[in-house]
Amino acid sequence: MAHTPHPIQVAVAGASGRMGHMLIEALRDTPDCQLAGALDIPSSLGIGNDATGFLGQASGVTIESDIRKGLANSQVLIDFTRPEGTIAHVDVCRAMGVKMVIGTTGFSDAQKAHIAEAAKHTAIVMAPNMSVGVNVTLKLLQMAAKAMPTGYDIEIIEAQHLHKVDAPSGTALKMGEVMAEAMGRNLSECAVYERYGHTGERDPNTIGFATIRGGDIVGDHTVLFAGTGERIEITHRSASRATYAQGGLRAAAFLADKKTGLFDMFDVLGLR
Repeated sequence: MAHTPHPIQVAVAGASGRMGHMLIEALRDTPDCQLAGALDIPSSLGIGNDATGFLGQASGVTIESDIRKGLANSQVLIDFTRPEGTIAHVDVCRAMGVKMVIGTTGFSDAQKAHIAEAAKHTAIVMAPNMSVGVNVTLKLLQMAAKAMPTGYDIEIIEAQHLHKVDAPSGTALKMGEVMAEAMGRNLSECAVYERYGHTGERDPNTIGFATIRGGDIVGDHTVLFAGTGERIEITHRSASRATYAQGGLRAAAFLADKKTGLFDMFDVLGLR
């Protein structure tokens, strides 16, 4: 039932931004989804403009700052914005019965709990990275960590563009979570985010993170399993945000027959 005869009516949050543009462009080429709403913050220059104006076309969908107005004709909201904006959208979607695809990162534990509570009233797919390739990579990491719980030191190295405001990336943290869980550990207890000065020997039970920020790097993530006499490296590189947009639309289509519940990309891609 996921492929409905009527295209799913989709609203895009942050419609004037880079990711918003990528989603709107991808929607144009996706037969089972259709642009039905566009949201942005009141200070955005895009407010009041046609959402596909940047493509030199008219869609008849105006970018709105009023959340309820922007969602009036939509079944699903795709949101890759900032935590505080997403939380405001969650509350309105919950009240209106609009489903959500959340690709925003940097949530606090309290905010994550707030989203989980809302998912009892509407269906939500939430993943720190919507890329199909990244989620297949997460599955590979889960398998590797399960097979090599000891004897290998795990380090996550990630690089992103200079504009990214949170570190490590949500994707890097998700990689850490998936591997820690596979080894029966808790990432909050075994993660090492900084090394400086006299650190002492490496604790074999830790997962290390290294963060690089610069230029226009879309997103590179490498996980290193360093053993004695051998190293395994699993790498994913994003050359374009288009992969996130495609995954986001796949998630929206997945929600077509869901009423409530909190899902992730493993559910969308059948990787459970």
